[in-house]
Amino acid sequence: MIFPSHCKYVGSATGTPYGNRAYFLSRYLVRETASGMEVLEVETDPGETGLIRTVLSTRVLAAGDEVYRYPDRVNIHDRTFLMEAAARSGRRCTVFFGHDEQTTFVFDPDLSGLLRIHVYDITPPRPHLSATLQDLEKTGLFGDLGVVFEHHIRDIREIEADVYPCRAAGFPRTLDADRLRPGDRVAGCLTAKELVREWYDETVTVESICPLGAVADEPFIARCCRSERSGIGRWNGRFGEVVHWGASPRMIAEAVWHVAAAWRKQNDEDRGR
Repeated sequence: MIFPSHCKYVGSATGTPYGNRAYFLSRYLVRETASGMEVLEVETDPGETGLIRTVLSTRVLAAGDEVYRYPDRVNIHDRTFLMEAAARSGRRCTVFFGHDEQTTFVFDPDLSGLLRIHVYDITPPRPHLSATLQDLEKTGLFGDLGVVFEHHIRDIREIEADVYPCRAAGFPRTLDADRLRPGDRVAGCLTAKELVREWYDETVTVESICPLGAVADEPFIARCCRSERSGIGRWNGRFGEVVHWGASPRMIAEAVWHVAAAWRKQNDEDRGR
């Protein structure tokens, strides 16, 4: 796969005002031809010192039907999205244009190098961890990290409990607003279970909704309301990081970096043995 590390290495050669010359940073050129788009790999003269330098060699990477022009403007820094879109195109090369006319491309897309991070959360209300990651991903924040997220979101309405944790989700009876009745079935976490044991008899039962209980794959990031569980480590025998229920976007982003770095370091060490 060829996917330039930055759009500054990709130039436009549809017009050639300087003849057989290119901007000194250009490693690739994209140009329109009568038969469609063409993507070239070029080498400029390292012995020259100007901004515009002589092109010493040119190699056609893809042309004609091999090239697909992505129809929409994209966030050039959302590299995982670009790789996935290129793979879906069915062509050897997909050319993308950014909102400010930046240009890049993916040639022979290969998704095998992406690290899949499993995300565990619940809804309703809004699955804060999962939704925040999706918002951050759209900004391109994780663009150079090479990760893809697989979201495991449990809908706690499917439990059909008598009482749910809090009013924020819009349930008619909640642990933070209503007294419980004998025999009630409560959907809640460890904190809810402790509260029930303090105030009610054993006829009230609690079904756990904690995302940590669903962890089955690694590496993972999961949300939990117990701050003492926060941090990187192993849960259910799986490696990952737990973030607090109300973690900020920055904390969530840092957790992604922690997990990716630690997982890759661990795997590199295992391969070196």
